[in-house]
Amino acid sequence: MADVVIVGAGPAGIFAAQEIDRLVPGLDVVIVEQGRDIKDRTRSGQDILMGWGGAGAFSDGKLTIATDVGGHLGSLIGEEDLLGLLEYVEKIYSGHLVNGDLFDISDDEEARISARARFAGMLYVPTRIRHIGTENCYAILREMRDELQGRIKMRFNTHVEDIVVENECVRGVVLDNGEIIDAQYVICAPGRVGSSWMASQAGSLGVASRPNPVDMGVRVELPSVVMEDLTSVAYETKFIYYSKTFDDPVRTFCMNPHGEVVRETIGDLVTVNGHSWANKKTSNTNFAILVSSGFTRPFDDPNGFGRFVAGLVNMLGKGVIVQRLGDLLGGRRTTSSRLDRCTTRPTLTQAEPGDLSYCIPYRILTDILEMLACLDDVCPGVNSKNTLLYGLEVKFYSNRILLDKRLQTGIKGFYVIGDGAGITRGLMQASCSGVVAARSVAEERGHPFKPA
Repeated sequence: MADVVIVGAGPAGIFAAQEIDRLVPGLDVVIVEQGRDIKDRTRSGQDILMGWGGAGAFSDGKLTIATDVGGHLGSLIGEEDLLGLLEYVEKIYSGHLVNGDLFDISDDEEARISARARFAGMLYVPTRIRHIGTENCYAILREMRDELQGRIKMRFNTHVEDIVVENECVRGVVLDNGEIIDAQYVICAPGRVGSSWMASQAGSLGVASRPNPVDMGVRVELPSVVMEDLTSVAYETKFIYYSKTFDDPVRTFCMNPHGEVVRETIGDLVTVNGHSWANKKTSNTNFAILVSSGFTRPFDDPNGFGRFVAGLVNMLGKGVIVQRLGDLLGGRRTTSSRLDRCTTRPTLTQAEPGDLSYCIPYRILTDILEMLACLDDVCPGVNSKNTLLYGLEVKFYSNRILLDKRLQTGIKGFYVIGDGAGITRGLMQASCSGVVAARSVAEERGHPFKPA
């Protein structure tokens, strides 16, 4: 038996555990994680997404203090409350740091970049970011695990099969070994890797949900000097573009100055991502261009569509495909010899030279090429023949679960948080959602949160 079971030890689950321990010390909390303990994790295969710290452990470590990026939590709790939570969470992360660069763009710089973006037909989204680096993100999450040792129970390499509900109240969870943990509260934080499981649980329990769009695109890599004018003052520059041909929303995502491109494994799919280190720099910058794809009747499986497209890329490239932009525009495949002549040296050497036009749908590819042309007006050199495109980058989101402002479902005591709830899309808002659920549990137990 336990008072609280937390499903998933990513940032959402960790911050839920920390906040409960802080507000109601001595409460019997069990965190169940299907992956490995953080000290046993590696940067390969499913390990990069599962285990203590979740995908956040090997992320770039961007602490974005802005309410309009990283999810939809503000639509449930209010923008003002979300901003307060973002600042609270950022202080906890940065409290573990010796240092970490804070990029808080000035009004003059914001106006300058915004004007250039509008001239190019895009919108600029200013953000305040503390960059801690992928190696520091791992170290911080490991410290958090050590701090909770002995204060909460931890179960690794253990999968939760089902949520137990009786009379509209949660009663606990069933583990993959048949064990049942009785609990008054269950906080589900399965992350993106658990999106399919969360959707099936919501369906079987009658919890209302709706599909989120799937984001698909490419990881762009180019010499750092091309973006230096922006990244030196803003670190990550977020642009939104509505394509001329299809009027689709297209955006830049996860910019990594002097970073490297990496592979991710999602089930049997190999996809691409990027990060940057605090103490190691390359001569390249990388970022994603993503197109949000939502669907209307009769199709209601955006994630399935994303998996199909990623599967096509894997079929042709036996993993990740890399292509020079000049080859793509010229209607030819990038070969090893053409890649050798490219002035942008790839940081991901496990990518196969190939032709992305064979596997990325025409509509999405058209959106991406249009945005690259617009970005070239802001940063000349982006639309160069030597810019590298890696595919496929895909972001699978859980169905958006119907939740109240405390992130509780219609089942009493059953909370769903983080990316697994379909309401957050990154480290900071996921962490905030854990705090929201924890404070709700504390209030239920007679320990309401009182602001300092």
